[in-house]
Amino acid sequence: MTGAMLKVTDLHAFYGKSHVLRGVNLEIMPGEVIALLGRNGVGRSTTAKAIMGEVAPKGQILFKGRPIAGLESHKIARLGLGYVPEARDIFPTMTVRQNLILGVKNMRKPGKYTIDQMLDMFPNLRERADNPAGVLSGGEKQMLTMCRTLMGDPDLIIIDEPTEGLAPKIVHRIGDMIADIARTGVAILLIEQKLSIALRIAHRVYVMGHGEIVYAGTPEDFRTRDDIRAEWLEV
Repeated sequence: MTGAMLKVTDLHAFYGKSHVLRGVNLEIMPGEVIALLGRNGVGRSTTAKAIMGEVAPKGQILFKGRPIAGLESHKIARLGLGYVPEARDIFPTMTVRQNLILGVKNMRKPGKYTIDQMLDMFPNLRERADNPAGVLSGGEKQMLTMCRTLMGDPDLIIIDEPTEGLAPKIVHRIGDMIADIARTGVAILLIEQKLSIALRIAHRVYVMGHGEIVYAGTPEDFRTRDDIRAEWLEV
């Protein structure tokens, strides 16, 4: 396709009377990794939920050129937009393999990924393929959530804080996995606190503050912007 995979224009969102998003503008090209940075509470997760229809959006959201603002979440997902929430939602009493099967969008039409490919990517999951998903570690649950999303054959994935609470070794592995996914042509919106992983794999960076985008640029340019980091990221 030509043009942006996802284009968000003047996006607003509210929680009750609280005005959380105040005119967010961003776009993601096919196969691009975008890092969305910012302090906790500035609206990054709300941006993801508004795009996915979990929070009522006001503004324009185009996915593959089609307006999706106001659509129900499951309809947005069926269009090819995957979502990996911070909560690492799995079905704990079902096996790892069964969790992956649930992610398949069309059982009659194979997607880019197979269950065997997912298990090959993460040997830890293969070892536990027939165990209840509830016994997995935090890192393994994150891997499973991402793999299950991939089984839906998305064109774009929004990944919210995938490394939260994980050991440094697992953080690096998750970063490698996200980069590998992007190399297959899947676009990624990565909401992440850790600059090390975000700047290593992102093509472009957006910084949020007070419900709007306050900076957009390349990782190389961002590394020179001590002023942006001091005002909008450092505690």
